[in-house]
Amino acid sequence: MLTPLILSGGSGTRLWPVSRRNLPKQFLALAGDGTLFGQTIRRTRGLPDVTAPIVVASEDHRFLAAEQLLEAGIEGAAIILEPLARNTAPAIALGALRAVETDPDAIVLVLPADHLVGDDGQFVEAVTRALPLARAGWLATFGIRPARPETGFGYIRRGDALPEGGFRVERFVEKPDLATAEAYLADGGYDWNSGMFLFRAARYLEELELHAPGMLAAVREAYGLARRDLDFLRVDAALFAAVPDNSIDYAVMEKTQRAAVLPVDFGWSDIGSWSALWMVGPRDAGGNVREGDTLAVDTRDCLLRSHERHLIATVGVDNLIVVSTPDATLVAHRDAAQDVKKIVDQLKASGRSEHSLHRVVRRPWGSYDSLEAADRFQVKRIVVKPGASLSLQKHHHRAEHWIVVSGTAEVTCDEKVFLLGENQSTYIPLGSVHRLRNPGKVPLELIEVQSGSYLGEDDIVRFDDVYGRA
Repeated sequence: MLTPLILSGGSGTRLWPVSRRNLPKQFLALAGDGTLFGQTIRRTRGLPDVTAPIVVASEDHRFLAAEQLLEAGIEGAAIILEPLARNTAPAIALGALRAVETDPDAIVLVLPADHLVGDDGQFVEAVTRALPLARAGWLATFGIRPARPETGFGYIRRGDALPEGGFRVERFVEKPDLATAEAYLADGGYDWNSGMFLFRAARYLEELELHAPGMLAAVREAYGLARRDLDFLRVDAALFAAVPDNSIDYAVMEKTQRAAVLPVDFGWSDIGSWSALWMVGPRDAGGNVREGDTLAVDTRDCLLRSHERHLIATVGVDNLIVVSTPDATLVAHRDAAQDVKKIVDQLKASGRSEHSLHRVVRRPWGSYDSLEAADRFQVKRIVVKPGASLSLQKHHHRAEHWIVVSGTAEVTCDEKVFLLGENQSTYIPLGSVHRLRNPGKVPLELIEVQSGSYLGEDDIVRFDDVYGRA
C-alpha cells in the first residue's frame, strides 16, 4: 500500500505578515482551491492503492491539522506531534516508524504540506511512474524541470538512466548564484530539488541506520515512549530534544548509493516567498497580482494583497510587494522577497508578538479577535463554533464582561449555569470559575471586555477541557 507522509511542521516566515508561527502558510488559502494543506491531502486521494495519510505536525498546529483533515473527509489518519522542530530527516523517520508498524512493506510518499501543484493528474501519473523505483529499493525524489535560472532552489544533477525509470542521482547541489543557475539551465542535466520523495519506509530506516545511526536511535527512543492524546500521537518531548537537527538531503540522500530522481513537470512551486506567489498568481494587464481591496494606477509587476475592510492603493510603482493584515503591513521590493525572514528575526529579537500571533487567533473551539487594548482593559470579538465549548477556567488578575451579538451562549459562573441570547450580557468577576459554551447550531458571536491589572493569555487556570489542555 502507498501511504502519504505529510510534513506539516514549517513556519513559512518568508510569507510574513500573513504566515505566522501560530497560523503558518500550509494552513492558509494562498493559491488554488483551499489551503495548501487541504490541497496536498486531496491530491493524494487520486493515487493508486492509497491509505489514510500520516501527518507529522507541530504540537502548536495539532487542531488545525485535525480540522482540515476532517474538512477533507479523511478518516483514520495518524497525526504525530513533534514537540519541537528537528528538520525533515527525523520527521520522516517518525512517519516511517509508524508506517512499518501497520505494513512492513509500506511505501511512503513524502510531501511537504505547503507546496503547490498545478496539475493533479500529472502529479498522480508521476507518482505512479516512480513506484517501480521504490519497489526496487531506490530512494526516489521528484526533480522539477527548471523553467528559469532560479537561485532560490537546490538542484539535482541527473546521472545514468535506470531500468525502472528515472535516473541515478549524480549529486545534489546547493542553491546557486545567478550565473551558476544559468549554466545549469543551459546544461539541461539539472532539475530543481522538490523535497518530495517516494520509498519503502523500511528502506529509509535502513539508510538512516547506515548514515545517521545516532539520529535513528534517538528517534526510536522518543517514538517508543509516544503516548496517545485524543486523536494525536504525542512524541516524548525530553527524548526528542536529543534528536540531531538535520535534513533528509544531508542525512541520507547525499550519502546513499541508492538515490534516484524522476524528472517531472506538474506545475510545482514551493510558495517559498511572496515573489514565488507572484509568479503563480493570476495577473492583470499591468502584470500585477492583486487580492482584496486594491487600486493600482501606473503600477507594474507588483503583488498587492489587502485584508478585509482595508484599501491598498498604489501609484507609479513597479516590482513591489505590498501586503496588509489587521496589525502589520509589509512593503518590499520583489527582488528582496527572500529577505522578509529578516523582519521576522527582528520581531523575535525585540520580543514583539507579530512574528507568531495574528490579531485574529484561532482556537479549537473557534477564534478571537483583539479589537482594542490599552492599560488595564482589552476588547475582543469571540466566535464559538456550534456545539463547541471553552475550558472551565478562572483568572487571577482580570474580570470579564460578555455581550452576546448573535447566537446563544450557555454560561457557567461558579455554581450558576444559564443561557444568554442576542443583546443580553453578563459579568464574570475576578477569580470566578467559568465556562462559555455554544449549545446552538449556528456560530455564537460575542464581545468580551476584559479589565484588570494583567490581561495576558497565560492568566488562565484550566480545570476541565475537552481538548486536553487542562
